[in-house]
Amino acid sequence: MSAIYNFCAGPAMLPQAVMQKAQQELIDWNGLGVSVMEISHRSKEFIALTQHAEKTLRALMEIPENYHVLFMHGGGRGQFTNVVNNFLGDNGKALYLVNGQWSTAAVKEAVKLVGDDNIDQMNIVENCDGVNQVVLPDLNAIDKDYRYVHFCANETVDGIEIFESLESPWPVVVDLSSTIMSRQIDVSKYGLIYAGAQKNIGPSGLSIVIVRDDMLKLPSLPQSSIMDYSVAQANDSMFNTPPTFAWYLAAEVFDWLTAQGGVTEIEKINKQKADLLYQCIDSNPFYKNGVKAENRSRMNVTFQLTDNSLDSEFLKQAEQAGLVALKGHRIVGGMRASIYNAMPLSGVQALVNFMETFAKQHSA
Repeated sequence: MSAIYNFCAGPAMLPQAVMQKAQQELIDWNGLGVSVMEISHRSKEFIALTQHAEKTLRALMEIPENYHVLFMHGGGRGQFTNVVNNFLGDNGKALYLVNGQWSTAAVKEAVKLVGDDNIDQMNIVENCDGVNQVVLPDLNAIDKDYRYVHFCANETVDGIEIFESLESPWPVVVDLSSTIMSRQIDVSKYGLIYAGAQKNIGPSGLSIVIVRDDMLKLPSLPQSSIMDYSVAQANDSMFNTPPTFAWYLAAEVFDWLTAQGGVTEIEKINKQKADLLYQCIDSNPFYKNGVKAENRSRMNVTFQLTDNSLDSEFLKQAEQAGLVALKGHRIVGGMRASIYNAMPLSGVQALVNFMETFAKQHSA
């Protein structure tokens, strides 16, 4: 069977080595004669797995000691609600920066819980001659008292990524669902980091929360204990039965990434992959991208065919060539190649080769 390269935005492809190991261990994990899905989450074997997962993640991201690592339910979207519930009690207010579909969704969830009066939002994307660019505000010039400022580092639908550090007088909460461990960041600059697992960590159903000590002291709203960060921290992320198989696969992905040389090395590869694909788009008038170069996502490369009547044929031929899940999000259309950590350089090269051939075949 020829290679299949899966460009799905999420759930996304996992490293092949991880999938092969999981397949081998599916019915006999750790020599126990049963699957990791079938043992108690409170067994010494599973506790050892969770401790290893946290230790490895801390090393990969260089997480300071005054931060807690939580493995939680609900995915990234679940954290939209959790952040508000945990931090906006006693009439607390927050500022949300909007740069695409997911940051917009986060605002909507926040407003549901505390109302418009407690949530300010600011659009940080400007469109100039059909090209989108991020313009970060001077937050220190804002004369308001917020519990936190929230932003999404990478908008998977729009193909927009924020690489700059956000300087803020308030704690910064960031959605890293689609960029976590794809590039180096300074964790100490954030009050809380959250990420759904299904891009760069593992399967859907799990979310990672990295929260600074002082954030857990903020007044919270009445909420379910299962979504309370303090409860999760006090119970080692096991207030109730966690998504054990997802946790196991996340631990395997962390080990795989460590074996690649860690975040420093994977960032080099990710930049190489993105540069290769954007160069193909920019050098060929058959394709176009509507994001300013410095704000182009490395993880989700969006592009359009100049003649969109060829979209269906492009997708059909791409799939025949083993390049799947390239259709753009239904809201924006066009194409989207999601090239997370698990996507090898060979997959991006195969896509570029196909795009060049397709353009030649259909150019006047």
